[in-house]
Amino acid sequence: MRKSALLCLLVAFPLAAQAQPGPRLLEHGTYKIHLLLHTIGTEDYTLTEVAPGTSKEQRILTSTSTTFDRGMKRASTSTLALGPQLEPISLEQHATPSANPDAQSTTIQGKTATLHEGGLNRTMTKPPVAFVGFSSMPASLQMLMMRYWKLHHQPARLSILRASAEALPLEIRLVGHEAFTIDGRTVRLTRYTIQNLIWGREILWMNDHGRLAAVMTFAGGLPQEEVLDEYDSAASELLRSGVRQQVLDLADLDRQVPPLAIGSFAILGARLIDGTGAPALENSAVLIRDGRIVSVGTAASTPIPAGIRIIHAEGKSLLPGLWEMHVHYSGIEFGPALLSAGITTARDCGGEFSFLTTIRDRIDKQHALGPRLLLAGLIDSGGPLAFGGVDVETPAEAIQAVDLYASAHFEQIKVYTQIKPDILKVIADEAHKRGMTVTGHVPAAMNAFDAIPDGPNQNLMDQINHLQFVIRAMNLDGGVGPVDLQSDRSKKLIALLKQHNTVIDPTNAWGEMAGHSKDIDPISFEPGLKSAPYTLVTKYRALGVPAADSAKFRERMDTNSKVVRALYEAGIPIVAGSDTNLPGYGLDRELELYVQAGIPPIAAIQTATLNAARAMRLEKDSGSIEPGKRADLILVDGNPLANISDLRKVTTVVTNGRFYDTKRLAQTVGFKR
Repeated sequence: MRKSALLCLLVAFPLAAQAQPGPRLLEHGTYKIHLLLHTIGTEDYTLTEVAPGTSKEQRILTSTSTTFDRGMKRASTSTLALGPQLEPISLEQHATPSANPDAQSTTIQGKTATLHEGGLNRTMTKPPVAFVGFSSMPASLQMLMMRYWKLHHQPARLSILRASAEALPLEIRLVGHEAFTIDGRTVRLTRYTIQNLIWGREILWMNDHGRLAAVMTFAGGLPQEEVLDEYDSAASELLRSGVRQQVLDLADLDRQVPPLAIGSFAILGARLIDGTGAPALENSAVLIRDGRIVSVGTAASTPIPAGIRIIHAEGKSLLPGLWEMHVHYSGIEFGPALLSAGITTARDCGGEFSFLTTIRDRIDKQHALGPRLLLAGLIDSGGPLAFGGVDVETPAEAIQAVDLYASAHFEQIKVYTQIKPDILKVIADEAHKRGMTVTGHVPAAMNAFDAIPDGPNQNLMDQINHLQFVIRAMNLDGGVGPVDLQSDRSKKLIALLKQHNTVIDPTNAWGEMAGHSKDIDPISFEPGLKSAPYTLVTKYRALGVPAADSAKFRERMDTNSKVVRALYEAGIPIVAGSDTNLPGYGLDRELELYVQAGIPPIAAIQTATLNAARAMRLEKDSGSIEPGKRADLILVDGNPLANISDLRKVTTVVTNGRFYDTKRLAQTVGFKR
């Protein structure tokens, strides 16, 4: 046992330590932590026994996770005390660095539980069978939770003590058995799914001895895996098993939300905002057949075949389905959540290859629940500093990586921060040769001036994710502070972006959510949190910077607003994306910020419709409501041309000709619409 763990036990239980023999080590282990298939750290745990056979008998789990992700070192320690029947006594969790310096803690005395989590405090009566946990549950803590669940007769719903009454009980399901060959021996594992611990079903595997072999989770907002050292050689097989399970879970969601209409139907009476920029058309008629728009016009002038199903939409606005141009599609729950917000096309900007391609194909070929997925394959360089599972260092590796994505029908390559200039040139050449475009972060060794031109008629990067890379290039010092838009440097960059038709994906709403001052309640600017499941609310409430930095936050948002407006006025294509913001609602907030910056509502709407379709070379097929195009449409209560926030009130969505109730979609994944 580590000295620090022993000291912790002696401090916590001084009398027991003096009266009884020292703590006895029961087990220990190490998990490798992977983020987007890139190893970023480890979790080490020890389980000890204190005062066995006495009234003070306890088991103490100490778990320490250390990660190094893109240059940022993070550490967290969880200490869990359990009774003889694995009943929880206390849990404490510390993380560094953290926007919330206070520890999260749960203490149980008799039937009373006292909880402190994410700035919330609660005292409650503990149910007879209940476990403890927070939004970030290390693998070893989940292992003890599973042992407790089994020991207490595997209830269908296991209460989890959280600091809010809105926290739902866990639903733990045994979903399969499988065997793996490790070091020449056959190992049998049992697969489970866990719902309501985080947003999105986790998948975990337990061995026959009660040890957790691996877990697939999205606790940090991106796909993450933890694998016990002895199962590391089976990590790829476990991942494939997890993807197969996600396909089964997606089929379960499909059964819960059947479409209300398919085939042929007409939408009558709505205010039509067709996305082309034309004036709104009152009392419209749109005829849909077999996933395509057949005709568009006024109700008086558009023939409707006899007997066809009519969907009356008087008092509502009809718009093209929205495009979410920056999402990290990290689980099957994203599908219903995005659809419920009116998002019918989503561009993934860096996820796990097998999951994304499998789910994309299910949506395309079998109408599984989810928006049409367009994929940007992530490539980085830099070893430990790299992001994602594809890390290239040589021209040959770069070509191989591009060809891998191209052969799997990805639309784009997304380059990341550590790419070297010569490797970017190879990636861009190969991507363009394969008919792909290049988007992403401007590499650290370059700025936007370097990353855009490669000769008068060719780009290195066709698109740029995040406004910060534009702002950094405008500022001589490379910083993200206030910009002089009248400077020669700013004017030169804007002219260059215009010349090359470079597409900008600002993600301003994510900057607001991640960087807001802690003295500002995020619900004040993101009312979607009122409707979100508690597992998501806790995640976003934990974000932010100290109140002392509030002036910098306001300055940064003001700078973003001015730069976005300058780009719009210069005619530079802007597309809307929310990154890892609140699913669905994050796109609404992005458009609200554009309108606040002075962009007309119709132009803001086009950043998430026709502009996005043009950026992905799909404007002939989608992005507006015109005959011959895909039947991707939304009905909205209100008029977003008068109030852009009315886009938060999507009532129905048509995706590829399939008509869904958005309230039902949202409820399926825990949202309250």
